Amino acid sequence: MTVAAHPLVVRARLLADELLAPNAERVDQEEVPASHIEAIRRSGLLGVSAPKEYGGAEAPAGVARETAEILAGACCSTWFVVTQHHTPVKLLASSDQPVRERLLRPLASGELLAGIAFAHVRAFPRVPVRAVPERGGWRFDGVVPWYTGWGLNDMMLLAGVTDAAEVVFAFGEAREQPGLRPSPPMRLAALTAARTVSLRLDGMWLPGEAVVLRTPQDRFALVDRPRNTNASPAVFGVAYAALALLDEVPDAADAARALRTRLDEVRGQAYALWDHPVPHERIEERLALKTRAFDLMRAATTAAIVAGGGRSLDRASRAQRLAREAMFLLVQGQTSEVRRAHLDHLAG
Repeated sequence: MTVAAHPLVVRARLLADELLAPNAERVDQEEVPASHIEAIRRSGLLGVSAPKEYGGAEAPAGVARETAEILAGACCSTWFVVTQHHTPVKLLASSDQPVRERLLRPLASGELLAGIAFAHVRAFPRVPVRAVPERGGWRFDGVVPWYTGWGLNDMMLLAGVTDAAEVVFAFGEAREQPGLRPSPPMRLAALTAARTVSLRLDGMWLPGEAVVLRTPQDRFALVDRPRNTNASPAVFGVAYAALALLDEVPDAADAARALRTRLDEVRGQAYALWDHPVPHERIEERLALKTRAFDLMRAATTAAIVAGGGRSLDRASRAQRLAREAMFLLVQGQTSEVRRAHLDHLAG
């Protein structure tokens, strides 16, 4: 079966064409509605990579990338809420802790939606959230700077760093509770609709059985590195959506054709590295392809703005929305390594 013919890819395209894309400009000005999440729950997309024995699809990596592209290109805000879910599922699937049996099936089946609260761990040796053993569990103190999907997520995967530079990952309910207070929703230049807040933790306690992983910080950094050095499927999704707009403008046909040829080439090379058997090798090549993908995304969304003329300045313009989403993707999941590589590339 080809990737394009996989049932989850077919469902993703149907959702994109009939629900997400037609409502994307309205969602961009408001917030991701619970009905969008419910539709994705029913589609099975929340379990795209989850084990079959726990209710997931266990689809090939190419299917997961293709569905991410489709969702991001249709409504990047909805994609950004949903994409948070897949890391907790993958972590549970590889865990031997008791929390696996409690949460993997409801997360894999889409009964529950999870978000992530651990990007701050990448700031090490700064420790925005500290984890301390207490009463048979763990106490978390500090500030999670970014948490997406507040009010939509059921669970969150929280991480803190101990005094011994160990990262503790544990699941908690995504709601205000003793020791956890969310900020008001952030007003951002793009993806405000994704319901992002910061979380202040003041003695939030989670039981030992909520822990899914404890690992040295340097080990986490090694495993985490490929996630940020690889080109994101969302970048390709937004770029292709912008090229689809160019296709509708007669004067832009040549530009669309040239950009699509270059984008197809970079996408193929980037995804080949995604599938490389040693994910933390060939980092320089991964970063080079990531920055080239950024270039093409910016070119495609800029071309859509130019082709739209003055209409592109309207807040309801699809071209403008895609350009702002592209700006967001330039810094989403950014590490110091990625930032340096991108700036060096821009400097020529």
